[in-house]
Amino acid sequence: MEILGVGSRINHPEHGKGVVTNVDSKQYWVTFIENGLEIIALDDTFEIIEASENEVDTVSFFDIESSLVQILKKYSDVSEIVPIGDKWRGGLLELKPADGNLKSKEIKIEDFFKKITMVRDRLRVMEQKVNSSNLEEQEKIELQQYITRIYGSLTTFNVLFKSKEQQFVGQKGK
Repeated sequence: MEILGVGSRINHPEHGKGVVTNVDSKQYWVTFIENGLEIIALDDTFEIIEASENEVDTVSFFDIESSLVQILKKYSDVSEIVPIGDKWRGGLLELKPADGNLKSKEIKIEDFFKKITMVRDRLRVMEQKVNSSNLEEQEKIELQQYITRIYGSLTTFNVLFKSKEQQFVGQKGK
């Protein structure tokens, strides 16, 4: 089925002659000479007087969703789904005090991992806010270096990540 662009002229059996003024994924908005604005289905029956195919500015749901995800990642603390390494799935982290009279604490590794990834994601948001702030350039550099050192302190936990691309990276070569 050919999708007409804005500006296309049609002759509709019920509404008469009109011009397409808007298009979405299901319908046309058509301004008819005698009946004014009407909304008709894309697959409605009508004669095409003059088509303007190149005027359609459609955006797919995938494009919109991708853009929204990028915006949320950039400007909020919404976390992406980060898989834990398979060998740690279902495991426990035991915190055992040196004093044998004290009780140890067990934490599900998945719960601990979620906390680590939340710290990582919030550090990323902080990094973006520093970069887009009105701070002096030298202050931005100092804060960036501080954030990089924090990432470096967290590299111990990289063993938990399934994917190397999602691990912490600190300062290199120093």
